[in-house]
Amino acid sequence: MAELNPIGKRIHHISPDPVRLTLEDGTEAVFHISGAEFFQQEFQAEGTRDDDEATYRFVSSADNDAILVGRQGLDEDGWSMIGEVVAVEPAESN
Repeated sequence: MAELNPIGKRIHHISPDPVRLTLEDGTEAVFHISGAEFFQQEFQAEGTRDDDEATYRFVSSADNDAILVGRQGLDEDGWSMIGEVVAVEPAESN
């Protein structure tokens, strides 16, 4: 069996504590992740940010090499892809 995505594993291990994620474009934010799970090697989770009322979805790419982030605002019907997670670290709880 191939290995699990290391970014997904780190998110899974830190949650439900807050995580600081860095996206490929340099964006950094603290997310509160819920439902982080692996289905065989596919990762999925949902989360929120304190500074945004949107819902975020985290999923592995088709080849499981990346963790992708989608965003759905309160007034939006669908999801928008916002990027790829490149770094994960624990965030301090407020």
